[in-house]
Amino acid sequence: MNSTAAATSTTTEQQPARAHRGPVARTLAITSGKGGVGKTFVTANLAAALSARGQKVLVLDADLGLANIDVVLNLHPKLTLHDVFTGKCSLDQAILPAPGGFSVLLAGSGMVEYSRLTPDVRDKLLQIVELVKPRFDWVLLDTGAGISDVVLFAISMATDVLVVATPEPTSLTDAYATIKVLCTQQERRHVGLLVNQANRPGEGRVICGQLQQVLQRFVGAMPGQSFKLELLGEVKADPSVRQAVLKRQLMLEHFPGSDAAQSIKALANKLLG
Repeated sequence: MNSTAAATSTTTEQQPARAHRGPVARTLAITSGKGGVGKTFVTANLAAALSARGQKVLVLDADLGLANIDVVLNLHPKLTLHDVFTGKCSLDQAILPAPGGFSVLLAGSGMVEYSRLTPDVRDKLLQIVELVKPRFDWVLLDTGAGISDVVLFAISMATDVLVVATPEPTSLTDAYATIKVLCTQQERRHVGLLVNQANRPGEGRVICGQLQQVLQRFVGAMPGQSFKLELLGEVKADPSVRQAVLKRQLMLEHFPGSDAAQSIKALANKLLG
């Protein structure tokens, strides 16, 4: 039995039949060129903001080897994607409720076998995503940072992409490199940008314009092609963010009036709009 067939027999036999909820979920990959820019923090709080707007949301931790969304949410899972992959539990058993009213499907941390994209991992991850899409309004894929084959494959499963960056030069350089790869390898012509830890109002718009200009020069060299980098949000530097991270709490629940929380709500509204 090949890996695809094995994955099918492992997962679908354990998955109870469910009525189709209508159109499948919007899938949004949230990624970054550089680690430490707040990508997972944004993912968790965006999921809470979408849930507060009546959306049924699943966060899938697609950082298979270095998962940490469980840390951000102060969860202590006994079952993870690894257990679904190996047939130790069903998909339903691994999908857990999270603070904020959304669901999570967590990955294990320190799993060296998921540090590279094998055919088996690719097939099983793709099947998991296809199985959950009819059950939710949104599936947020919290990817790893960078442009490894695992990260790029996770992004390829999403209809939309949100790149998180900070104003730091290293973050912007890596964000540019990531978006350039998405243009060339996945032929994406539209990518969303969220500038986190902005130092002043309007900084995100300036950064987006600068990146768009450089990217358009690159993409414009490809006949008949154009590219749009859309600023979807700007989160001001806010001391409440650090407090929420240290306390392993959702910003939207514990500091709902903070600038950062309001920015995440605005991001959710823009996505829904």
